[in-house]
Amino acid sequence: MKFGVRAATTFGVVAILSWAVVPVAHGADPVRPPDKSGSTGGSNGSESIFAGIKYHTNRKGGPQSSPVVAANEDWDPPLCWMQPKYTGKEMKDESEEMSENLPSGVDARGGIDDYHEDEEGAWWYRTYDVRRERDDKWAAAMRECGALGDSIQWVPDGDALPDMAISPVVLSMIAFRYMTLPAPPVTLSPSADNQKVNLETHATFHAPLDRVWVTATFQDFGLDIAATTVATPTELRIDAGTGHADPKFCTYSLDETEEGYKVNTAEENCNITYRQSSGGDTYPLQVQIVWDITWTATDNPDGPPQQPAIPDGLSTDEVEVTVQEIQTIVR
Repeated sequence: MKFGVRAATTFGVVAILSWAVVPVAHGADPVRPPDKSGSTGGSNGSESIFAGIKYHTNRKGGPQSSPVVAANEDWDPPLCWMQPKYTGKEMKDESEEMSENLPSGVDARGGIDDYHEDEEGAWWYRTYDVRRERDDKWAAAMRECGALGDSIQWVPDGDALPDMAISPVVLSMIAFRYMTLPAPPVTLSPSADNQKVNLETHATFHAPLDRVWVTATFQDFGLDIAATTVATPTELRIDAGTGHADPKFCTYSLDETEEGYKVNTAEENCNITYRQSSGGDTYPLQVQIVWDITWTATDNPDGPPQQPAIPDGLSTDEVEVTVQEIQTIVR
């Protein structure tokens, strides 16, 4: 059975996810896989997500990280896609096995009249990104999924694949959704608890940043496809957290070194200067890294970038700063 073939390296997998899909009526939603998602922490790691999709994360840094946020708030990875799940014979066997455990009179065939058990091809299922079920955009995205056609489709070998069939493009966006980025490793001078009015705030990295990439693969039913989504740090943005600062915002380009991407704002033209004490409170200074997001149609992060483009990503940290008046003594 050959839907398409591409040479790929198989990553080690922590756990293989398998889940039973109940045959259901055409147009209805199949059972979704359990949510097996999760960050790999501050080191390299592999996980299985959904049915047959595996992902491998490469990220240096400590445990403080958070899911990537797209700079373009209107952009979202797909909520659903189609992927092959059963041969005709497997579909028939699954249905017959389930029939033995169903109450009398319940039809496990789910409206399927022909399992195609003697034909070459596969049953394709609509698959969902279940981590987004609590997303406020879930309902609208579900309507778009419904427009893709039947949620279970038989596709003979050699026929056109279903709309939104799993592909490197789909995998690249799934990889983006499962990417976690380290918080900006910024050290302030003066320190956050000892800022002074009318004294410039300088920022340095106490640890260099490096690229982060996630590879998603699907190797089943003759499909051997992969995509690697790569995040490269490009800018540091600092927001003073109050209007009592001049300037309120500064943006800096990051310097690439052998150790990674660094910054030292002491020699830059833009440095935040607080003009008023925070009193008995603090100012929420926000530090943000802008990441250039690209993807390759292989398991290699250094392959040629592909289209369509993915928006920049953001990772953010917030630091409570105490700003004091500089005391002087007049003699």
